[in-house]
Amino acid sequence: MQLHGSCHCGAVQFDVAAAHPLPYMHCYCGVCRKTAGGGGYAINIGAQFATLEVTGAEHVEVYRATIQNPEEAAPRRSQHERSFCAQCGSHLWAWHPKWPDLVHPLASAIDTPLPVPPERTHIMLEFKASWVEPQVGANDIKADRYPSESIAAWHERLGLSD
Repeated sequence: MQLHGSCHCGAVQFDVAAAHPLPYMHCYCGVCRKTAGGGGYAINIGAQFATLEVTGAEHVEVYRATIQNPEEAAPRRSQHERSFCAQCGSHLWAWHPKWPDLVHPLASAIDTPLPVPPERTHIMLEFKASWVEPQVGANDIKADRYPSESIAAWHERLGLSD
């Protein structure tokens, strides 16, 4: 599915092809919560990095968070790159060098109408804010950290792949 997205002020526009366009995963980690806001979580979509075309790239800045899991002795700089509009602060997409072929635009930045997922996966629940009450459906998957199922496997299992 071809997706069009933009920031709030319009300085950055982007297009990307997404084989896995359903906004199915809610991430409750502290970084997503604080950088994407909303209901205390962020929703990313799976797309192909090679197809990402950006207008207004001069307005894009990258943020790499400092993170520390409870079992780690010291904080570390994440390799996960979160791209934002430098003009209005909108979080646009995320990219990680471990999966260089993928890019994860935030559902909130997508202007193209997206399909409604038949179920959702809630991740990083261990780190959710105390005020957040996840809206978990009967068939939804819950994970304290990461689920065992990838974004591609989720789409395949439900017959939603291109």
